[in-house]
Amino acid sequence: MAAFFRSFRFAGRGVLLCLRERNFRFHLALSAYMYAYLLLYDWFQLSRGEWAALVLATCLVLAAEAANTALETAVDLASPGRNPLAAKAKDIAAGVVLLCALGALGVGLALLWQPEAFRLLAAYYRASPAMLGVLAASLVLSALFIFRKNRKG
Repeated sequence: MAAFFRSFRFAGRGVLLCLRERNFRFHLALSAYMYAYLLLYDWFQLSRGEWAALVLATCLVLAAEAANTALETAVDLASPGRNPLAAKAKDIAAGVVLLCALGALGVGLALLWQPEAFRLLAAYYRASPAMLGVLAASLVLSALFIFRKNRKG
């Protein structure tokens, strides 16, 4: 049983290692904004199935980004010098992430393209300019989170 619980610790460490990757942080921050708006306000109407599709699309992108990071790390270990096959493997893995992200974008557009919800969102910020300032500040903090320099190791 101890080995079973230890595996969760290793998996958690893997997620923390993913947070060192800028693209993973980008996808995570974008997802956080989407879920914050969906959970805090009732402007968007989604069924349980639509929620499930959004969650699965989000998880697919984050999992693809994590797999890309793992593959790049393994390729760097196996081929420390410049190698066209190593570059090809890394480019293909990055392409997988791009395909998943485009698919998630399609799911998001299909489910969240609700003009009335966007009208309510705009009215909310017009009526509450202070909240627009809060949004702007959160965007700055998100940019700092996404583009911060890492200590690799």
